[in-house]
Amino acid sequence: MDIWDIPSLDVQPHQPQVLRSDERAARAIVIHLPAGEELQEHEVHEHAYLVVIDGQVELSQSGDSRTAGVGTVAHWVPQERHEVRATSDARLLLVLAPWPGPGHPNERNA
Repeated sequence: MDIWDIPSLDVQPHQPQVLRSDERAARAIVIHLPAGEELQEHEVHEHAYLVVIDGQVELSQSGDSRTAGVGTVAHWVPQERHEVRATSDARLLLVLAPWPGPGHPNERNA
């Protein structure tokens, strides 16, 4: 069993911390996103689950924007473009599954 106390982790801005990465399963990453900063519009090859652990962010997709606070969970399907902007200092848990997703540059043929 692995257990992490995410609020107590020393995660610095611009230095995401991979908690666990299991090939063909999932990757869990903690991100510290300072107020006013953003994860510019992007997409990933995996299903992306974002959990707001602390702070508040604005989630944008195709012109639609929503505020997300502590306890919010968001999901994007593979190749779904989106943006995340911190309206206050935010700590986020990102889970990508399956890891790596089909077409990901790190994907290895089994």
